[in-house]
Amino acid sequence: MELQLHGKTAFVSGSTHGIGFAVASTLAEEGARVIVNGRHKEGVDTAVAELRRAHPGAAHAGLVADFADPTTVERLLAELGEVDILVNNVGLFGLAEFESITDDEWLRYLEVNLMSGVRLSRHALPGMLGRGWGRILFVSSESGVNIPADMIHYGVTKAAMIALSNGLAKLTRGTAVTVNTILGGPTFSHGVASTIESIATAQAAPVDAVRASIIGQNRTTLLERFIQPEEIASLVAYLASPLASATNGAAVRVDGGVLTGML
Repeated sequence: MELQLHGKTAFVSGSTHGIGFAVASTLAEEGARVIVNGRHKEGVDTAVAELRRAHPGAAHAGLVADFADPTTVERLLAELGEVDILVNNVGLFGLAEFESITDDEWLRYLEVNLMSGVRLSRHALPGMLGRGWGRILFVSSESGVNIPADMIHYGVTKAAMIALSNGLAKLTRGTAVTVNTILGGPTFSHGVASTIESIATAQAAPVDAVRASIIGQNRTTLLERFIQPEEIASLVAYLASPLASATNGAAVRVDGGVLTGML
């Protein structure tokens, strides 16, 4: 399927590895010029070089910023310019008992998971509306619908992302700009892979066995395996394309069947 993204410029936050890089790579494969982002210059440079090697023909670029630091975000916004596609992907996650989560940790999660999308969307949306076309996408999670007891701070920020996306979509009425959310499920991202490797090392167990054990504890997944980052990226690329022009203000699932309700 031709997604008609040639000539479009996309910015993907948190995109030097994992889901973010898979999204960047898929958009580049479909012909978009992609601007990646990470906290460290080395990682950004590596990601840009890989995009240019695998998907030549577009001036792929990168911007360094830590979304926990508003000062670096201000610099990023000053350099970013206009984009046709904004993918709000950057995010923090981690297990924690509710009683142990400090105010500072709550604020850090809100700063990265929610305010990153606020600041980037505030930058990008007016230009999209002025030019008459654009896509804003939020990579949220099924945890934003079914808040996990051991990651309440994470789930709450992901729920806030869904709400932000829905509200922004109402500002696009009658235009060719859309704003949508992707509800991902358990994904074998860079962070998850690192966590599983650490557990396997601590238990002196094979990584594959630990991975199978962890996903096996999730009794609601219909896939019965981790989602691959590329599977999330395929849905992002479609929603970023002109083909998805009638999808706006939606929260679209790519959760492997974890959310088992009808709605």
